[in-house]
Amino acid sequence: MSWPARAQDEGFEELTTDSHSYLDGDPAFALHRGGKLHVAPSVEVNDHEGLSLAYTPGVARVCSAIADNPELVNTYTWKNRIVAVVTDGTAVLGLGDIGPEASLPVMEGKALLFRQFGDVNAFPVALSCSGVDDIVETVVRMAPSFGGINLEDISAPRCFEIEKRLRERLDIPVFHDDQHGTAIVTTAALRNAARLTGRAFADLRVVVSGAGAAGVAVTKMLIDGGIGDVAVADSKGIIYKGREGLNPVKAELAAISNKAGLQGSIETALAGADVFIGLSAGEVPESVVATMATDAIICAMANPSPEVHPDVARKYASVVATGRSDFPNQINNVLAFPGVFRGALDAGATDITENMKLAAADALADLVGEDLAADYIIPSTFDTRVVPAVSAAVAEQARKDGVVRA
Repeated sequence: MSWPARAQDEGFEELTTDSHSYLDGDPAFALHRGGKLHVAPSVEVNDHEGLSLAYTPGVARVCSAIADNPELVNTYTWKNRIVAVVTDGTAVLGLGDIGPEASLPVMEGKALLFRQFGDVNAFPVALSCSGVDDIVETVVRMAPSFGGINLEDISAPRCFEIEKRLRERLDIPVFHDDQHGTAIVTTAALRNAARLTGRAFADLRVVVSGAGAAGVAVTKMLIDGGIGDVAVADSKGIIYKGREGLNPVKAELAAISNKAGLQGSIETALAGADVFIGLSAGEVPESVVATMATDAIICAMANPSPEVHPDVARKYASVVATGRSDFPNQINNVLAFPGVFRGALDAGATDITENMKLAAADALADLVGEDLAADYIIPSTFDTRVVPAVSAAVAEQARKDGVVRA
């Protein structure tokens, strides 16, 4: 049944009041009416015997067993099959700080993607608090109900501290997709782009535009993955060791990146650069793009307007990727997070390590294989091989890293 038909079938009437008349005829509103999720039972209760097993008195025996052996919760409840998608609504898509209620359509959408692509149940949780301490304490207190925590659309730099503290306090996977999902898919795409253009990963000099959640995580993963050098630019120019006014996150970034010691504007840094990665929505003039190295690689991922329009980028770059679905080589997080959580949950992982993220990136890159081409450096979001490959790699690496329950 189609979504508009479902809405009508479940008794939702069309909006006809003057205050909502502008919504009429918009298919997005028709699809969202009533929400995009529902909870369905995995067993049926059709008689008194079934009721006595599913609820009282039978349920008491299961509760007592879990009380005696807490690990049984993963066998006799859905805990190890459900992820909380947690936000405070402060950095939603390209909308910014719109609050928890307005963020719910996005959180529902994320939960839908978890289920459709990774066969992982997910539950949206929008919090009416935004302080680091408040968010951490709230998530810690509700964590017994979930097998994993996916942090979503929480603004930087708070998101870094929140994730760090939750990983320290919880024994279930915690993953901030805005950071690490983007980093996994970008790293995979860049590995294949380097292979296509006949260069080693270690030979590439990269410039990243944006030092927010995604920019920081992409930079760190590229460094962990053995990139040649990477410089990051924020609104004040290139980040370098010793630059005044850096917050702790950017100071840490300065200490591990920009080995060449570049200073000044991003335009200066792009001269002769092999790779541009756009994660800031700041437009790069064509004249600057023209100064990049031969066989340049451009990943302009701002939505809906890439930092460099693909038509311009193709004049100077051998490989072009964006965040949009209407151009080739879409860098889309759905290629990462369903498989990452599927693998972590299957393995009984207590954490998602840096090695697990790199394993996910390598598995994703390997799927392209001999079909590698300028317009195919990353698999399609609807490639059914993606989740099995990523989840298997993540689960195997979790076991190697020793972060699985005995």
